[in-house]
Amino acid sequence: MSARAIQKGIRQSARKMRLVMDSVRGRDVNEAYAILKFSKKKAAKQIEKVLRSAVANAEQDALRENDAFDADVMYLQHATVDEGPTLHRWRPAAYGRATPLNKRTSTVEIRLAAKEEK
Repeated sequence: MSARAIQKGIRQSARKMRLVMDSVRGRDVNEAYAILKFSKKKAAKQIEKVLRSAVANAEQDALRENDAFDADVMYLQHATVDEGPTLHRWRPAAYGRATPLNKRTSTVEIRLAAKEEK
């Protein structure tokens, strides 16, 4: 069983979000929740929203297929943060000039998978 969730247009740069994503990639869902809950980074809140959405998608897929669902056996199989579209703005500068101001966005994708029992 697997599921995925994507959130686009998050108003934070991908570089800052990758710092948080690297700490939860490949971990169990419950362990990732704990790490994100106690992280001081703004990106942790957005990544937690995507993770909750992926778990909810997995639960709905299990209901649709009439399978048993247990979030404790799920782990983050694939977790990426990519750059989204950049908002280009202009800021006043000295001598009547203008300097560019890039407001960066990012796209988060999380795929969950069930652990294989040995």
